[in-house]
Amino acid sequence: MTKAGLKKTILLVLLAPLILGSMLAVGCLQTRVLETVSPQEAFDLIQENQDSPDFVILDVRRAGEYAQGHIEAAISMDFYSPTFRDELDALDKEKTYLIYCRSGNRSGQALGIMDELGFLEIYDLSGGISAWQDAGLPTVG
Repeated sequence: MTKAGLKKTILLVLLAPLILGSMLAVGCLQTRVLETVSPQEAFDLIQENQDSPDFVILDVRRAGEYAQGHIEAAISMDFYSPTFRDELDALDKEKTYLIYCRSGNRSGQALGIMDELGFLEIYDLSGGISAWQDAGLPTVG
């Protein structure tokens, strides 16, 4: 082997893991969705996913607020609980989540936490349950 050929071979051996690693990383990237939606868009999202086990509605208000009325099938998870972040972290990050609170403040903060934790698809109800009810959309409880 010539000196030039040897240099090319060594260079290829040294660069191969970097090239392969880059190709794998690009292939593993997943599209993330972090979106604020109107009450009507949230309602449509719920209708489209009503039979999907991979769609979860999270109500991040306190238990008393939840008991006064919530979106059907919503799971209560108190934003102010000291274990809130850990409870979120235990959820399946590959599912699709619609989150809401009373006005959009807590759910907006929860969206940020879920983003940090690596959730892939999150929709935040703009204006919270207040906007939902103002739009005449149904609640239970």
